[in-house]
Amino acid sequence: MSKHTILRPTLAALSLAAVLSLVAAPHAQDEFTAPLTELAKSDIAAFAADPALVAAIVAQNAVTGAYDQAQIDALDTQWRAEVGAASKPLIDATLANAASQYLAGVQDASAGKYTEIFAMDAKGLNVGQSTLTSDYWQGDEDKFTASFGAGADAVHIGEIEQDESTQIFQSQVSVPITDPASGAVIGAITVGVDVSML
Repeated sequence: MSKHTILRPTLAALSLAAVLSLVAAPHAQDEFTAPLTELAKSDIAAFAADPALVAAIVAQNAVTGAYDQAQIDALDTQWRAEVGAASKPLIDATLANAASQYLAGVQDASAGKYTEIFAMDAKGLNVGQSTLTSDYWQGDEDKFTASFGAGADAVHIGEIEQDESTQIFQSQVSVPITDPASGAVIGAITVGVDVSML
C-alpha cells in the first residue's frame, strides 16, 4: 500500500469521526438542543396527540390512578423479571396492545430516525411502546418528571449517549401528553432520536 492509501480515510470514517467529535465536545448537547426541541414541538407532539394513544392513556389512568407505590413497584418488578423469562404475560400484553402497535408503526415510518418510542400514564407506567424497555415504571426518571411533571409545554432532552447494541448516538426527547378535551396533562412520551439524522 502507498502512504496516500493508508492515510486516506473513508467517507464513513469521516462521518463517524464527525459525530464522535461533536458528542465528545462540551458544546455537543447545545448543538443538538435546538433541532431536538423543534422535533419535540412538531413531529413528536403531532404523533403524541393521536386520539387512539390519548384514549389508551386515559383508560390506563382510570385503572392505575389509585395505585400506591407498592403496586407500582410490584408491576415494575414483574416486568424486569419477565424480560429474561420464557413467559412474559405483562410484556406480551403491553407490546400487543393498540397503542404499542401504533408507536411501532411510527418508529418504522421514521426510517431509523426514531430508535424507540414509549408512552407513559400519569404514574409513569408504560402504556405503549415500539420496542421492549428494560423497565415498566419511568416515574422516578427525568424523562417523566421533567416532562409530565413540568407542565403541558415542557420538553426534556436527555444526554446524547451511544447505544451499546446499535452503536447509534441518540438522545431521548420527552414531552407531556395532554387530553384535548380538558387540556390536562395525562401522561408523557419519550422518543429515542438518532442525532445523526437531524
